[in-house]
Amino acid sequence: MSTTSTPSNVVPLRTEAEAESPFDQLWGSDVRRHGYTAVPTMLVRAQHRLQLKPTAFCVLIQLIEHWRTRDRVPYPTKQQLADRIGVSQSTIQQTIRKLEKAGLVQRVQHKTASGDWGANTYHLDGLVKKLKEIEPDFAKEKEERAKARKRVEVPKRRIKPTPSV
Repeated sequence: MSTTSTPSNVVPLRTEAEAESPFDQLWGSDVRRHGYTAVPTMLVRAQHRLQLKPTAFCVLIQLIEHWRTRDRVPYPTKQQLADRIGVSQSTIQQTIRKLEKAGLVQRVQHKTASGDWGANTYHLDGLVKKLKEIEPDFAKEKEERAKARKRVEVPKRRIKPTPSV
């Protein structure tokens, strides 16, 4: 009986589990097929710093979910936002006013062809600008963490090896 060995210059194929994206490994491909939203980690970590109460944070996440490209600003209705978050339309209106006052969102009202008020569009340029403003603080914190990790992992002076026991 002969055995064959794989030559060292052959790269083995990835297993099915290895071929899955990290998203699929965490959530599964069935969930991914319904789409996903890219939310900056800085936004999540800076929620308190930006003084975003939970409802305001949820509204921003919902607006981000509707924001597909830079050229196409989100335009969900207040009712859609209210239904998704589980609050009233008036809570959505109040929250959006607070986000506007904070300079994170700019709401633009639109009229339909018949002259009625249609869905608003929401520009998130203020939020983007604010995150870019605070990014240096996050970069500094990241650098400090790396330095602290290096201080712990790398000795300052050569340590004499301890004899084996």
